[in-house]
Amino acid sequence: MKVNFLSTVLFFFISCFSTLDAACQLNNSPNGSIKISFINTLNSVPIILDAVNYTNCWNENFTISALKYYISNVQFKTSNKKSIKEKNSYHLIDEENIVSKSFLCTVLPGNYLTLSFLIGVDSIKNVSGAQTDALDPLNSMFWTWNSGYIMFKLEGNSPNSTIVNNKIEYHIGGFAGTNNVLRQVELNLENNKALININSITEIVVQADVGKLWNAVHELKISQTPVCSTPGAPAAGIADNYSKAFTVIKIIN
Repeated sequence: MKVNFLSTVLFFFISCFSTLDAACQLNNSPNGSIKISFINTLNSVPIILDAVNYTNCWNENFTISALKYYISNVQFKTSNKKSIKEKNSYHLIDEENIVSKSFLCTVLPGNYLTLSFLIGVDSIKNVSGAQTDALDPLNSMFWTWNSGYIMFKLEGNSPNSTIVNNKIEYHIGGFAGTNNVLRQVELNLENNKALININSITEIVVQADVGKLWNAVHELKISQTPVCSTPGAPAAGIADNYSKAFTVIKIIN
């Protein structure tokens, strides 16, 4: 009887631990992945730094030497209205660094209807002291602890600029009150059918059209505003413009 009793108890504990282990593996294992890739374009042609002369909607010529912006607080909404949020969601998209223009998010399998994100860095991180990785001040996207992060940066040159060396410089930042340049973007995935399967990667290709910078909501002319590098109304207006630049052009299941 003792042997049978001990055997029963042992079997019970083994079964419990096996079930617990299986549950842990299920919770910790990646179910599926979404790769988000950004393509920076002008007139639907990929941006080439320092090498191409571009023309905006006001017939002003310019070149681009630097293009960077933050994508944060990435979220997906499923067909059953559940929201999936990426943890520690801060990404610096840098045209000069091809690796930075794509990142992976682990998600549950299923159909996804929308992708949303914040352009910029939320106010909490702006006042949380020194950060690392994408938020490291060494990325040259940080002003001071008082002014916070540069959310969007475009630098270049234009004959229409009245600044020394004909430079253009848009360093857009500000996270408090009327100076807040944080902008929420929500993109529809339903028409392209973002279907996530277990242990597979689905790629969402997002186009950022730099041409929207000049007139999507407000007029921005190089001849009038070649530089914007402090928080304020002009920066907020430019943020309104580039918030309209993002569209999903392709989903690869």
